[in-house]
Amino acid sequence: MGRGLSGRAAEALAAKLGFAATVVAGDGALPDRPFAFAVASPGIAASHPWMAQCRQRGINVVSELQFGVEECRRQGMKLLAVTGSKGKSSVVKAVADALEASGRRAIACGNFGKPVCEVALECPAEWAVVEVSSFQMETTALAPDAFEAAVVLNLQEDHLDRHGSVAAYHALKTSLLSMACRGLDPQGCEAIASGCAPLFAGSYFDNPVLRANGAAAVWLMRTAGLDDASIAGAFARFEPLPHRMNIVSTFGGVKCIDDSKATSLAALAAGVTMAGSSILLIAGGLAKGDDPKSVIPPLTGRVKKVYLIGRCAEVFFDAWSNAVNCEVCGEMERAVESAMRDAASGDTVLLSPGTASFDQFQSFEQRGDVFAELIKKEGQKKK
Repeated sequence: MGRGLSGRAAEALAAKLGFAATVVAGDGALPDRPFAFAVASPGIAASHPWMAQCRQRGINVVSELQFGVEECRRQGMKLLAVTGSKGKSSVVKAVADALEASGRRAIACGNFGKPVCEVALECPAEWAVVEVSSFQMETTALAPDAFEAAVVLNLQEDHLDRHGSVAAYHALKTSLLSMACRGLDPQGCEAIASGCAPLFAGSYFDNPVLRANGAAAVWLMRTAGLDDASIAGAFARFEPLPHRMNIVSTFGGVKCIDDSKATSLAALAAGVTMAGSSILLIAGGLAKGDDPKSVIPPLTGRVKKVYLIGRCAEVFFDAWSNAVNCEVCGEMERAVESAMRDAASGDTVLLSPGTASFDQFQSFEQRGDVFAELIKKEGQKKK
């Protein structure tokens, strides 16, 4: 159910396994004829009418993640799983890169990279490092040994528009640990962070915000059999993914940072903390239902001014304007122009929206790219 990349991958895997698969997309009805089971793409929420129809007809629904993982396991592949509210993709990339560098065939997949069903179809690796989202977990029920190891990096407030409550969201995340031979929860990540820090010294993870995520990556690498020398080398070579606290330009002592991947308020708070102080923050977009007042503490004292864009600009203005100077800009172009006009040497212009991007952009990637282009345009004016 649901076309997308994962839907096409599940369809192809089903055909390979000998099933006559039918793909249903959009708002159409489910087929009237009987069928053995349904594979749900992550975009299909548990509240979707299709899910109710399957329950009424006694049809088992599994996630694309589950369908792919079970086939990967049948083929003898070993899997590591990563979930959490912030930093999943970076940890998945770091672990997969480290395994590859050590001579093991590994692939990053799931919510980051290829859908798991596509990996199962191609069988390109010995190890699959799987990013798992809360959306996928709504229809996932795997055996206790499905993953060699699983980590929950952190649990913050996110996706309330889909899951309804913080408790429901956190429960979906932590349920992953019951599907692995070994598990590490957020408290465990924090507990081992200081002992692991020398291995990722000077890397992307070497800061108070991401230190626990770095520790989780070390734990997974060790679980997969890497020695500490290989792990330290992997961190030294690690290149962060785009749109995650990437410095896009520096003009006249003004640093400009793209953190467009900050699609939740918890991620915005982390981005502001990592950026330090004297920040001119561009934020806003399509809110996910989390409380904007929750980020007032990190904004206060670090952020000089906020330039608000997108559908939730007025909501954020009402929540923040008593604590920090705010300007409703609406569009990214106006926000960048205003921020660069106000910026002085020593300031940081930070795009860390704290929201989804789909009110004005096709993706967070496009949002970050537009920001970078506008920053360069404004920088040319200052020359």
